[in-house]
Order: sequence, then C-alpha cells, then structure tokens
Amino acid sequence: MKKSMWFFLFTLVASTMITLSSNNWVSMWMGLELNMMSFIPIILNKNNKSSAEAGMIYFLIQSVSSMMLMFMIMMIMIKYMMPNYIMNTVITISILMKLGAAPFHMWMPEMLSKINWYKSMILMSWQKMAPLMMMSNMNTNNIMINCAILMSVIIGSLGGINQTSLRKLMGYSSINHLGWMLAINKNINMWMLYFMIYSVMIMIVCQTFNKMKIYFINQVGSVNMNSPSKIILFIMMLSMGGLPPFIGFLPKWIVIQEMINSSEVFMMFIMVMFSLVTLMFYIRTMTNMFLLQNSSIKWIQPYKMNMNMFINLLVNMSLPMILIMDIL
Repeated sequence: MKKSMWFFLFTLVASTMITLSSNNWVSMWMGLELNMMSFIPIILNKNNKSSAEAGMIYFLIQSVSSMMLMFMIMMIMIKYMMPNYIMNTVITISILMKLGAAPFHMWMPEMLSKINWYKSMILMSWQKMAPLMMMSNMNTNNIMINCAILMSVIIGSLGGINQTSLRKLMGYSSINHLGWMLAINKNINMWMLYFMIYSVMIMIVCQTFNKMKIYFINQVGSVNMNSPSKIILFIMMLSMGGLPPFIGFLPKWIVIQEMINSSEVFMMFIMVMFSLVTLMFYIRTMTNMFLLQNSSIKWIQPYKMNMNMFINLLVNMSLPMILIMDIL
C-alpha cells in the first residue's frame, strides 16, 4: 500500500473521531467533510472508469447532504424563526442520505458494485459510525424515523432478491441492517453493540470473498473449495442473516427485546418477517456451492481451511459457546 493511502486512512479515522467527540454542529460538520475528502482518494486509488464513477457518486451525495446540514446549522446559529420540526426534519434527511438509508438508498448498491471488497467493507461499516452517532444525539421526529426504519428493512430485503452481484447484494443487506440499527438508535450502548458485531461480520465476509475473488453469485459454485471451508462459508452467511444460534442473531435478539419493552410489536413483526427474506437470499447465494457440481479446473489447488477460516468459525459460533458457559 502506498504511503499516501496510509495517510488518508489515518485521516479517515481521525475525522470520525472528531465527529464523535464534538459537542457542537459545526465541529461535527467539519469532521464529516474531512471524512468525505479522506475516503474519495481511497476510492480513486485504482485508476479506472468504475472507481471514477464511484468517487463521483459518493462526492455528489455527500456534498448535497452536507450542504443541507450546513444550511440548517446556519439557521440555528442565527436563530432564524423557523419551526424546530422543519429544522430537525431537514437535518435528519441529510444524515439519512449520508447513511444510505431508504428512501435515499439508491446510490449505495450502485457505488458498491464499482469498488473492490476492501473499500466496500469501509463504506458498509466505518463510514456509518459518525452519522449514526449524530442521529443518536438528536431529538428526531419519531414518525419520520419509523418510516425510514420500515422502508430500509423492506427495501433492503426485497432489493437483494433479484441481484446477481454479490457486492450489490451486500449493499442491500447493509441497508436492511441499518434499519435495525436505527430502531434502537436512542440507546447508544445497544446500537454500538449491534454496530460492532455487524462490522466484524462484514469484515469477515468481505475478506473471504476478496481472497476467493468472488464478485457474482454464479462464481460461488465454481470456487474449488473443500467441504469444511464450504460449511464455514455457509455458517458465515447464515450468521449475516441473523439465524440462531450464530452470533448474528445476538444483535437482532437485543433489538426484538428492546422493541417489545417499548410496545412497538407491530413494527418488530414487520422487521422479523422481512429478515426472513434476507435469510432467503443468503441461503440462495450458498445453494449453488452445495447442490451444483463443481465446475472448476481440477488441477487448481482447492481453497483449503486455514487460520482465517478457523477464526471465522470461532466468531460465528461464539454465541452458543457463551450460552453454554452461562448455563454451566
């Protein structure tokens, strides 16, 4: 990796820390702008058409949302006589645009399809932290947030059904998980726990797909893998879908419990039902690998189980281990 990339990665982390540690709107806005100007050079690291398109998409979306945010900050600072609910609504829309939450989600899967797995991993995990923290500290309109939650869960589930690109599929999965995180956004400890577990899972999945050089669903069946590696990859995808007893079920379990305590049973029911749809397209992704005959060239060395795969298995099976230890 070039030295300049290390600099931009350092600035990316520092800008997020600036936003998280700020106590006023201007400092948060500065952190978000620095974050955007750090991530764009990382996207443009590869000099090709796809990276240029992805960088332009990211720049336009983030610029428009930052412009809306800064306009409302100026209105607040000059104490302009505008109803508070309008200011809160515009600020919420700008943050939802930065997150890629529905109905402002169209740029996210399209951009993910134009960048590699490592950049996708950063976009789906680290880049969400600062806007989520800003949303957590706001007195937002509950009706609007509830609409964003439901739309993110529904669109994130249905949008991934007919996808053949794994990066677009993971993008719609990220939108779905974002809806779950927004559902408990007022409890900072809970959404941070969800975010940490999701980030670990997404890093494992992106690292695995990058190592195997898989970008489309039809490539999954042609990868020459031994049986233990196939089983571990299948467990990873089930964990991403939130199937018990894997670790991906733990954050959804927390959200379900919190929403029952808050008497939001109807919304929780819709979220759980559409979570089954996401589980369906995760299983469909892995079906080709198990049921179809391997079409790879036989003299290519198979992808064998290594230390990374063992760590992946350990992470995904950590929830039942914790429960067994707790029972004992």
